[in-house]
Amino acid sequence: MVAQRFTKQFAVMLETAGMLVTQTGAEALLVLIDGPTDWDKLRQSIPAAVEQVIVAADLEEDLEGAAARGLLPLPLNKEKSPLLERLQNALLESVADGFLKANGDVIAVYSGFEYQKIDSISHIRLDDRLRRLTTRDLQRLESSVPLKSLKTVIDLASQIGREGREGKKVGTIFVVGDTRRVMQHCKDSGFDPLRGYKREMRSLFDAKVREDIKEIAQMDGAFIVSPEGVIEKSRQIIEVSHADLTLSKGLGARHWAGAAISQITKAIGIVVSQSTGTVRLFQNGDTVLRIEPMDHAVKWQEFNYDPPTSAPES
Repeated sequence: MVAQRFTKQFAVMLETAGMLVTQTGAEALLVLIDGPTDWDKLRQSIPAAVEQVIVAADLEEDLEGAAARGLLPLPLNKEKSPLLERLQNALLESVADGFLKANGDVIAVYSGFEYQKIDSISHIRLDDRLRRLTTRDLQRLESSVPLKSLKTVIDLASQIGREGREGKKVGTIFVVGDTRRVMQHCKDSGFDPLRGYKREMRSLFDAKVREDIKEIAQMDGAFIVSPEGVIEKSRQIIEVSHADLTLSKGLGARHWAGAAISQITKAIGIVVSQSTGTVRLFQNGDTVLRIEPMDHAVKWQEFNYDPPTSAPES
């Protein structure tokens, strides 16, 4: 565990960000750190008028002691992930946990250019990033599929939509929950690369399995995922009627299948658009969440900031 050193620059950035929270009317201050730090100094550096201070780090143990200082700890489980992916996850988790409203603003402080050196401040408008997401939506979804499983699949789908594979765009579909009923409406589209593997070797909580899924996603067919986050089958054709559905123009067969299976079962359909990389989540036949690829979705308003010259580190 590597600690986030609390330097004078860190303190100045926090103070500046705190003032911006007040000036802009932002809902909270989000501090994205690379390891545990001095929580007392962190809280003292932020103006008292800022009541909501979210501290996000990759690991839960990095945040030990933060809550006792009146901070809102947010473990990301995103070790070694790119900065924008960590920020994306911090926003989603903050909304899911009720720390932020889906249509609010937040001031974020983070290491944008150099690891463990807090050097960047951004004003993030959540309605641009999470335009169809509300806390109530996620809480409702958790009643049918554990939120941990759902977020894992959403993260994986977002990565597939953003990264593609080997320079090519990839579209795919995950159907999560109500597995027995879902399977009644599926048939194999070809060889299932996961057939015969033990359950622990099909769990999406395993990073290696997630990488394997990215490879399989290049093939046709849907992934059927249990509520526990285990891939039960891959490369499945979903056979359901679309007669009672109404979807936006331009959505393809994957989206119709994801919406339709969510309408006739308690499952959740998560569809990655091959053309745009957009991830849509369907429940009861309706779109309840839409995530755009990070390079198109977030509007970042950067504030001009001149760091203190020759600031000694404490």
